Amino acid sequence: MFDLDNWTEIFSVIKKNKLRTFLTGFSISWGIFMFCILLSAGNGLKNGVMSNFGTRSVNSLQFWGRRTSMPYKGFPENRKINLDEKDLDLIKKQVPEAVDVSGVITANVNVSYKTFNSSCSFEGVNPDYKRINGIKIKDNQGRFINDMDMKGARKVAVINQRIKDVLFQNDNPVGKQIIAGGLGYTIIGVFEEDSWGNEEKAYIPFSTALILYNKGWGINDIAFTIQGLKTEEENEVFEENFRGKLSVLHIFDPEDTRSIGIWNQLENYLQTIGIFNGISVFIWVIGLGTLIAGIISISNIMLITVKERTREFGIRKALGAKPSSILGSILLESVLITSLFGYFGMFMGIGLGELVNSALENAESSEIMNVFLNPTVEVGIAVGAMCILIVSGVLAGYFPALKAVRISPVEAMKEEL
Repeated sequence: MFDLDNWTEIFSVIKKNKLRTFLTGFSISWGIFMFCILLSAGNGLKNGVMSNFGTRSVNSLQFWGRRTSMPYKGFPENRKINLDEKDLDLIKKQVPEAVDVSGVITANVNVSYKTFNSSCSFEGVNPDYKRINGIKIKDNQGRFINDMDMKGARKVAVINQRIKDVLFQNDNPVGKQIIAGGLGYTIIGVFEEDSWGNEEKAYIPFSTALILYNKGWGINDIAFTIQGLKTEEENEVFEENFRGKLSVLHIFDPEDTRSIGIWNQLENYLQTIGIFNGISVFIWVIGLGTLIAGIISISNIMLITVKERTREFGIRKALGAKPSSILGSILLESVLITSLFGYFGMFMGIGLGELVNSALENAESSEIMNVFLNPTVEVGIAVGAMCILIVSGVLAGYFPALKAVRISPVEAMKEEL
């Protein structure tokens, strides 16, 4: 029940002890504020670096044939390793960790539409490549390659925004036909993906590219996603075993790392995650240390507060005040101070993170955002930290206050002012 006299007494005590109240509140606000800033900075750094992985699956692996660097079983060095359908079969049958699998055939062609023309990189891929490479079809801009396109070896293409801007200007290209290397291709979609550079690119069915550009044989690259690998050690073992299987198929020394080129996105991802796990632990240790410092400050100030008011407690008991009402007023004062100043510190910490995030989003240069992105902290974590301080403040005031109200009024009034 709301007790006006009790609240009047609390505010009069706070007004009477401005410095003590300020020091208590500052300890709480500073602890929450620094905790939020540390977490925001850590999240911003992590988000910035992780964004460099782009939309491509973080567990993807792509490999291609190169030249051997050592002789093996009668074969000379500098022998070209060529990938083909047998490599796809090997992955599907002997690599249980592989999920989405796609061959990649690359061809550079000239494309034109009406009076507009440009050079373009065609990539023949399977439907799974959409998930492997994080390809996103723009809203209301068609679809990606499907199984029917593969089975019929259809001459269809999914183009990127760059080709759309060059050939079609502001028109919707879906359903229209372009001429590529003397052949007509129907546009079935427009995609967007994170990529280096600003090149014109289009995806066509792997079966179509195999017939038209590789004469029915040979694959430039093979890409697939990996499941079940959680650590760098597991990934290293997988890559070594995978290279060993390829060495049996293509007859080269399994120790010859130059025979097959491998770009393992999962390796880079796991290394990055390992680094940021260490950074996160460090930030949490520092942040919790800041909270603990705030808790200690609150405890010390509350001990001093109760010590100073012991004589007052004795007088109030002598006048008939119940120990529970005295204890309740102390705890209520503690909750009030810690809540108000804790909320202020949380508001400032979260607000500063949001301001920095807004400034980064509006910045003309994207260099900073490559290493620092969305430096914010989850509200739930900040509220949880504030609740810890509030509970700590209550406990810090409860035990010394309980001890003080239990002594007799005569003994309490003997305490020095």
